[in-house]
Amino acid sequence: MGILCFLVFYFSFIQPAKTDTQIPNIILFGLLLSLIFVFVKDTLYRIVLAILAFVGIALAQVGENYFIWIGVFLPTIIHVFIFTWAFMFYGVLKNKSFSGYLSVVSLIVIAFSFFIIKAPGLQYQVSAYVTKSYDLFYLLNKFLINLFGLQTTETDANTIVYQTNAGFIVMRFIAFSYTYHYLNWFSKTSIIQWHKVSKKSLFITILLWIISVALYLIDYSVGLKALYFLSFLHVFLEFPLNITSFYGIAQSIFPNRK
Repeated sequence: MGILCFLVFYFSFIQPAKTDTQIPNIILFGLLLSLIFVFVKDTLYRIVLAILAFVGIALAQVGENYFIWIGVFLPTIIHVFIFTWAFMFYGVLKNKSFSGYLSVVSLIVIAFSFFIIKAPGLQYQVSAYVTKSYDLFYLLNKFLINLFGLQTTETDANTIVYQTNAGFIVMRFIAFSYTYHYLNWFSKTSIIQWHKVSKKSLFITILLWIISVALYLIDYSVGLKALYFLSFLHVFLEFPLNITSFYGIAQSIFPNRK
Protein backbone atom coordinates (compact mmCIF):
# COMPACT_ATOMS: atom_id res chain seq x y z
CA MET A 1 0.00 0.00 0.00
CA GLY A 2 2.92 2.29 0.75
CA ILE A 3 4.34 1.69 -2.73
CA LEU A 4 0.98 2.37 -4.38
CA CYS A 5 0.64 5.54 -2.33
CA PHE A 6 4.09 6.69 -3.47
CA LEU A 7 3.07 6.06 -7.09
CA VAL A 8 -0.02 8.23 -6.63
CA PHE A 9 2.16 11.02 -5.21
CA TYR A 10 4.75 10.56 -7.98
CA PHE A 11 2.19 10.80 -10.79
CA SER A 12 0.49 13.74 -9.08
CA PHE A 13 3.46 16.06 -8.48
CA ILE A 14 6.77 14.66 -9.80
CA GLN A 15 5.91 13.13 -13.16
CA PRO A 16 2.32 14.13 -14.03
CA ALA A 17 0.14 11.23 -15.16
CA LYS A 18 -0.07 10.82 -18.94
CA THR A 19 -3.74 9.79 -18.85
CA ASP A 20 -6.76 10.46 -16.59
CA THR A 21 -6.96 6.76 -15.73
CA GLN A 22 -3.41 6.30 -14.44
CA ILE A 23 -4.04 7.38 -10.83
CA PRO A 24 -7.57 5.87 -10.64
CA ASN A 25 -6.05 2.55 -11.80
CA ILE A 26 -3.58 2.63 -8.90
CA ILE A 27 -6.38 3.41 -6.43
CA LEU A 28 -8.58 0.62 -7.76
CA PHE A 29 -5.68 -1.83 -7.65
CA GLY A 30 -5.16 -0.92 -3.98
CA LEU A 31 -8.84 -1.57 -3.27
CA LEU A 32 -8.75 -4.93 -5.07
CA LEU A 33 -5.56 -5.92 -3.23
CA SER A 34 -7.31 -5.17 0.05
CA LEU A 35 -10.27 -7.27 -1.02
CA ILE A 36 -7.93 -10.15 -1.84
CA PHE A 37 -6.00 -9.91 1.42
CA VAL A 38 -9.15 -9.74 3.54
CA PHE A 39 -10.85 -12.80 2.06
CA VAL A 40 -7.98 -14.93 0.70
CA LYS A 41 -5.45 -16.40 3.13
CA ASP A 42 -3.39 -18.62 0.82
CA THR A 43 -0.27 -16.80 -0.41
CA LEU A 44 -0.25 -18.42 -3.87
CA TYR A 45 -3.90 -17.55 -4.48
CA ARG A 46 -3.21 -13.99 -3.33
CA ILE A 47 -0.38 -13.63 -5.86
CA VAL A 48 -2.42 -15.10 -8.72
CA LEU A 49 -5.45 -12.93 -7.96
CA ALA A 50 -3.27 -9.83 -7.62
CA ILE A 51 -1.78 -10.49 -11.07
CA LEU A 52 -5.23 -11.03 -12.56
CA ALA A 53 -6.45 -7.79 -10.96
CA PHE A 54 -3.47 -5.90 -12.41
CA VAL A 55 -4.03 -7.34 -15.90
CA GLY A 56 -7.79 -6.77 -15.72
CA ILE A 57 -7.35 -3.10 -14.79
CA ALA A 58 -4.74 -2.61 -17.53
CA LEU A 59 -7.02 -4.08 -20.22
CA ALA A 60 -10.31 -2.56 -19.06
CA GLN A 61 -12.00 0.00 -21.27
CA VAL A 62 -13.32 2.80 -19.08
CA GLY A 63 -14.98 6.17 -19.56
CA GLU A 64 -15.22 9.50 -17.74
CA ASN A 65 -17.37 8.06 -14.95
CA TYR A 66 -14.48 5.78 -13.99
CA PHE A 67 -12.25 8.80 -13.37
CA ILE A 68 -15.01 10.56 -11.41
CA TRP A 69 -15.98 7.65 -9.13
CA ILE A 70 -12.59 5.98 -8.62
CA GLY A 71 -10.19 8.90 -9.06
CA VAL A 72 -12.23 11.65 -7.39
CA PHE A 73 -15.08 10.28 -5.23
CA LEU A 74 -13.50 7.09 -3.80
CA PRO A 75 -10.49 8.65 -1.99
CA THR A 76 -12.50 11.69 -0.89
CA ILE A 77 -16.22 11.82 -0.15
CA ILE A 78 -16.80 8.03 -0.31
CA HIS A 79 -13.89 7.52 2.08
CA VAL A 80 -14.84 10.18 4.62
CA PHE A 81 -18.63 9.82 4.51
CA ILE A 82 -19.82 6.42 3.26
CA PHE A 83 -16.94 4.38 4.71
CA THR A 84 -17.18 6.24 8.03
CA TRP A 85 -20.91 5.53 8.18
CA ALA A 86 -20.31 1.85 7.38
CA PHE A 87 -17.70 1.53 10.13
CA MET A 88 -20.08 3.16 12.62
CA PHE A 89 -23.03 1.04 11.54
CA TYR A 90 -20.99 -2.18 11.83
CA GLY A 91 -20.04 -1.24 15.38
CA VAL A 92 -23.65 -0.43 16.26
CA LEU A 93 -24.86 -3.79 14.91
CA LYS A 94 -22.34 -5.54 17.17
CA ASN A 95 -22.96 -3.47 20.32
CA LYS A 96 -26.73 -2.86 19.90
CA SER A 97 -26.50 0.53 21.65
CA PHE A 98 -29.28 3.11 21.36
CA SER A 99 -26.82 6.02 21.24
CA GLY A 100 -24.99 4.23 18.44
CA TYR A 101 -28.14 3.86 16.35
CA LEU A 102 -28.93 7.50 17.06
CA SER A 103 -25.50 8.64 15.85
CA VAL A 104 -25.75 6.60 12.65
CA VAL A 105 -29.18 8.05 11.85
CA SER A 106 -28.06 11.57 12.82
CA LEU A 107 -25.15 11.41 10.40
CA ILE A 108 -27.53 10.74 7.49
CA VAL A 109 -30.13 13.29 8.62
CA ILE A 110 -27.57 16.08 9.04
CA ALA A 111 -26.02 15.33 5.66
CA PHE A 112 -29.45 15.52 3.99
CA SER A 113 -30.23 18.77 5.80
CA PHE A 114 -27.58 20.63 3.82
CA PHE A 115 -29.56 19.94 0.66
CA ILE A 116 -33.05 20.40 2.13
CA ILE A 117 -32.55 23.51 4.28
CA LYS A 118 -32.04 26.48 2.01
CA ALA A 119 -28.65 28.09 2.39
CA PRO A 120 -28.66 31.75 3.47
CA GLY A 121 -27.72 34.48 1.02
CA LEU A 122 -24.06 34.42 0.12
CA GLN A 123 -22.31 37.30 1.86
CA TYR A 124 -18.74 36.05 1.48
CA GLN A 125 -16.56 36.54 -1.56
CA VAL A 126 -14.07 33.71 -2.02
CA SER A 127 -10.60 35.22 -2.25
CA ALA A 128 -7.97 34.39 -4.84
CA TYR A 129 -5.86 32.81 -2.08
CA VAL A 130 -8.65 30.41 -1.06
CA THR A 131 -9.38 29.56 -4.69
CA LYS A 132 -5.70 28.74 -5.33
CA SER A 133 -5.35 26.79 -2.08
CA TYR A 134 -8.42 24.66 -2.79
CA ASP A 135 -7.37 23.87 -6.34
CA LEU A 136 -6.56 20.20 -5.62
CA PHE A 137 -10.12 19.65 -4.34
CA TYR A 138 -11.88 21.71 -6.99
CA LEU A 139 -13.03 18.73 -9.09
CA LEU A 140 -14.71 17.10 -6.09
CA ASN A 141 -17.05 20.07 -5.70
CA LYS A 142 -17.68 20.33 -9.42
CA PHE A 143 -18.63 16.66 -9.83
CA LEU A 144 -20.76 16.59 -6.66
CA ILE A 145 -22.77 19.58 -7.91
CA ASN A 146 -23.42 17.65 -11.13
CA LEU A 147 -24.15 14.41 -9.27
CA PHE A 148 -26.80 16.00 -7.04
CA GLY A 149 -28.30 17.91 -9.97
CA LEU A 150 -28.12 21.27 -8.22
CA GLN A 151 -29.57 23.97 -10.43
CA THR A 152 -27.58 27.06 -11.35
CA THR A 153 -27.81 29.64 -14.10
CA GLU A 154 -24.04 29.99 -14.32
CA THR A 155 -22.03 28.19 -16.99
CA ASP A 156 -18.47 28.86 -15.82
CA ALA A 157 -17.32 25.95 -13.63
CA ASN A 158 -15.12 28.13 -11.43
CA THR A 159 -18.01 30.52 -10.76
CA ILE A 160 -20.39 27.64 -9.99
CA VAL A 161 -18.03 26.13 -7.39
CA TYR A 162 -17.04 29.34 -5.60
CA GLN A 163 -19.81 31.87 -6.15
CA THR A 164 -23.19 30.12 -6.33
CA ASN A 165 -25.67 28.71 -3.84
CA ALA A 166 -25.11 25.23 -5.34
CA GLY A 167 -21.41 25.51 -4.61
CA PHE A 168 -22.15 26.67 -1.07
CA ILE A 169 -24.48 23.71 -0.41
CA VAL A 170 -21.90 21.18 -1.59
CA MET A 171 -19.10 22.86 0.35
CA ARG A 172 -21.16 22.60 3.56
CA PHE A 173 -21.64 18.88 2.93
CA ILE A 174 -17.93 18.31 2.22
CA ALA A 175 -16.79 20.33 5.25
CA PHE A 176 -19.15 18.42 7.54
CA SER A 177 -18.13 15.03 6.13
CA TYR A 178 -14.40 15.63 6.55
CA THR A 179 -14.70 17.18 10.01
CA TYR A 180 -16.94 14.35 11.23
CA HIS A 181 -14.61 11.72 9.76
CA TYR A 182 -11.56 13.03 11.62
CA LEU A 183 -13.30 13.76 14.93
CA ASN A 184 -14.96 10.34 14.79
CA TRP A 185 -11.56 8.65 15.07
CA PHE A 186 -10.66 10.65 18.17
CA SER A 187 -13.83 9.40 19.85
CA LYS A 188 -12.84 5.74 19.49
CA THR A 189 -10.65 5.60 22.59
CA SER A 190 -11.60 2.01 23.46
CA ILE A 191 -10.59 0.78 19.99
CA ILE A 192 -7.51 2.83 19.17
CA GLN A 193 -6.36 3.30 22.77
CA TRP A 194 -5.35 6.94 22.30
CA HIS A 195 -4.94 7.30 26.07
CA LYS A 196 -2.38 4.47 26.22
CA VAL A 197 0.16 5.59 23.60
CA SER A 198 3.79 5.84 24.67
CA LYS A 199 5.34 9.24 25.44
CA LYS A 200 7.66 8.83 22.46
CA SER A 201 4.77 8.20 20.04
CA LEU A 202 2.82 11.09 21.55
CA PHE A 203 5.81 13.44 21.16
CA ILE A 204 6.36 12.42 17.52
CA THR A 205 2.65 12.84 16.76
CA ILE A 206 2.51 16.32 18.31
CA LEU A 207 5.73 17.33 16.52
CA LEU A 208 4.38 16.19 13.15
CA TRP A 209 1.14 18.03 13.83
CA ILE A 210 2.97 21.28 14.66
CA ILE A 211 5.10 20.99 11.50
CA SER A 212 1.97 20.30 9.43
CA VAL A 213 0.13 23.33 10.80
CA ALA A 214 3.23 25.48 10.24
CA LEU A 215 3.40 24.41 6.58
CA TYR A 216 -0.26 25.29 6.10
CA LEU A 217 0.30 28.69 7.72
CA ILE A 218 3.28 29.42 5.47
CA ASP A 219 1.44 28.37 2.30
CA TYR A 220 -1.74 26.30 2.26
CA SER A 221 -0.91 24.75 -1.12
CA VAL A 222 2.54 23.69 0.12
CA GLY A 223 1.02 22.17 3.25
CA LEU A 224 -1.56 20.29 1.23
CA LYS A 225 1.06 18.82 -1.09
CA ALA A 226 3.41 17.95 1.78
CA LEU A 227 0.69 15.96 3.53
CA TYR A 228 -0.71 14.50 0.32
CA PHE A 229 1.28 11.30 0.78
CA LEU A 230 0.12 10.74 4.37
CA SER A 231 -3.46 11.52 3.39
CA PHE A 232 -3.48 8.96 0.59
CA LEU A 233 -1.67 6.41 2.73
CA HIS A 234 -4.45 6.85 5.27
CA VAL A 235 -7.00 6.13 2.53
CA PHE A 236 -5.15 3.03 1.26
CA LEU A 237 -4.56 1.56 4.71
CA GLU A 238 -8.24 1.89 5.59
CA PHE A 239 -9.40 -0.12 2.57
CA PRO A 240 -9.19 -3.47 4.43
CA LEU A 241 -11.17 -1.95 7.31
CA ASN A 242 -13.78 -0.60 4.90
CA ILE A 243 -14.21 -4.00 3.27
CA THR A 244 -14.41 -5.70 6.68
CA SER A 245 -17.07 -3.21 7.78
CA PHE A 246 -19.34 -3.89 4.80
CA TYR A 247 -18.81 -7.63 5.15
CA GLY A 248 -19.63 -7.40 8.86
CA ILE A 249 -22.81 -5.45 8.11
CA ALA A 250 -23.91 -8.10 5.62
CA GLN A 251 -23.13 -10.89 8.13
CA SER A 252 -25.08 -9.12 10.87
CA ILE A 253 -28.14 -8.52 8.69
CA PHE A 254 -28.03 -11.97 7.05
CA PRO A 255 -26.43 -14.20 9.74
CA ASN A 256 -27.44 -17.47 8.06
CA ARG A 257 -25.71 -16.67 4.77
CA LYS A 258 -22.00 -17.19 4.21
